Amino acid sequence: MLTAGVVLGLVVGILPGLGGSAGLALLLPFIYGMDPAPALAMMVGLLAVTTTSDTFPAVLMGIPGTAGSQATVLDGFPMSRRGEATRALSAGLVSSIFGGLVGAVFLSVALFFAEPILRMIGFAEQLMLIVFALSMVGMLTGASYLKGLASCGLGLMIGAFGAAPITGVERLSFGTEYLVESVPIIIVGLGLFAVPEIVALARQQTAISEIGRLNAGWLAGLRDWTRHWWLSLRCATIGCLGGALPGIGGSVIDWIAYGHAVQTTRNPETYGTGDVRGVIAPESANNAKEGGALIPTLIFGIPGSGNMAILLGGFVLIGIQPGLSMIQDNSDVVFSVVWSLALANILGAGLCLVMARQIARITTIPYLLIAPFMIGLIFFAAFQATRGWGDLYALLALGILGIYLKRFGWSRPALLIGFVLSPQIESNVYRASSMYGLEIFTRPVVIILIILTIISVVSVMRSRPREVTDQTACRIYRNTWPQKAFFLFLAVFATYLFIDGLGYSFLTGTFQVVAAGLSLIFMLPLGLQLFRHSGASCHYDEEGLTGRNPAIVSGEYYIAVLAAFLGCAGIFGFLTGSGIFISAFLVRKAKLPVLKAVIAGAIFCLCLYLIARQLNLEYPGGLFNLVMPFWP
Repeated sequence: MLTAGVVLGLVVGILPGLGGSAGLALLLPFIYGMDPAPALAMMVGLLAVTTTSDTFPAVLMGIPGTAGSQATVLDGFPMSRRGEATRALSAGLVSSIFGGLVGAVFLSVALFFAEPILRMIGFAEQLMLIVFALSMVGMLTGASYLKGLASCGLGLMIGAFGAAPITGVERLSFGTEYLVESVPIIIVGLGLFAVPEIVALARQQTAISEIGRLNAGWLAGLRDWTRHWWLSLRCATIGCLGGALPGIGGSVIDWIAYGHAVQTTRNPETYGTGDVRGVIAPESANNAKEGGALIPTLIFGIPGSGNMAILLGGFVLIGIQPGLSMIQDNSDVVFSVVWSLALANILGAGLCLVMARQIARITTIPYLLIAPFMIGLIFFAAFQATRGWGDLYALLALGILGIYLKRFGWSRPALLIGFVLSPQIESNVYRASSMYGLEIFTRPVVIILIILTIISVVSVMRSRPREVTDQTACRIYRNTWPQKAFFLFLAVFATYLFIDGLGYSFLTGTFQVVAAGLSLIFMLPLGLQLFRHSGASCHYDEEGLTGRNPAIVSGEYYIAVLAAFLGCAGIFGFLTGSGIFISAFLVRKAKLPVLKAVIAGAIFCLCLYLIARQLNLEYPGGLFNLVMPFWP
């Protein structure tokens, strides 16, 4: 049963957008009525390895398999571009095994000693942990700290969409039902990271591996991990501690570990360019966090994350009631969970290591043969968020934003961190201030976190390289209007949100006004530099320096291709439209024979159909479905 859960977890982790929650939801009907021991093994086995197999899409295609693998994309995908996909996968999977085992050890010890410590964690401590995570943004701003900080502000603004967490008043919904809730994180991650990489690779019309073959293999990745085991241990510890705090979430822990790795190195400039430490750090943390998240779930019956909430429901289904009495009276159940967690990590990562070399060969295939499947896959992943047309439109909009953020050098990680933390900042500031007042600064854990935050900020200020200002170099860029037009769009967007926020009550509009105001403050000096052609040369677009290579298709062309996918889905329905789009793309862009292209499109449709049968999905219909209800 453990093996069955592990295999299902690996499949769910590889498919972008599903994640542990969907896998557990799929499993629950099958465990009803089973004996507790095998049911526990299946559930824990599934949950433990979704953050292991999600390394494949993150490293090989630049697509975060789950929210917990977003940071892995930053360095894992550039390694694949260099032909080092197997090395990156090996380092990531070994880190996953190690992180999972550290999580299991941490869980087995903490179950019997963590209760008094967890009782000290309240809204104040959660708020300071979020502030500590925000201090990491300073190391992820990219070449320009002004753009990085403004990007973080943009993330906070996107997080302000939807109902205010304190009052429930709708903000920025523009009369749509979709924006009554906040934008799902999986769509923001896919839009900022997956779409720009797909478009960039399709424009160049080469394989993902720039050298067309695979370089160093999994032994090199194992040596990398051995060399950086201390970093892996530190990040696994961060994962355990963060996972044990209810409400923090896996995506935040991922970025905290990545930021910690950048802050504690002497050469931070190599991160983001294919540094293997940028794979080891988040992969160690995101597997270890499952052990930490089980602590409040088992001790108090309080889920540490969304996955744990569904797992808690599974416990109830098989007649297990988590709590202190279970820890004290049913130690066999507790250690069954611990052993399942440890063995699942070893088994899951072992299976992935065996397959890594063969799966990594996908990076040597001409990308135009892969691109239409990737486009279909990311729209399918986005559809899993709320399962409506709004998900597809939101992905297109955020994908366009991500394309231009990448082109003009705005920090996408900083934006994503701002977005991930925005709802927790808004709700915890109110809760902590109303519950503790100024006494918040007398709590021991808060004081420790404040000290760590100060150390983090000082470390960022001391280690960050200065931007080089060269006005002569800035003036050689011939066409800077695309850059300026994008800046003006963001400035108008921030100004609109600032003015709109002033129209709400204090509890509803303050966060929106502060987020937009901070963004405008950081954007003001940047705008002056752009329009005066001063400041650092990193503000300008390389295409403005050399002009676009006529052999390379423009990014706007592929934005139209993405819109064409939605057009096909709108006319023929998502299922059939995906197949038609893939076939047409393969014939026109990849020059594949019509018969082979049609077969490829049909196979993709069949896979989507089988997934829909298993997950009880209903894809969005098109115009054909209105006149012919039987249309697939």
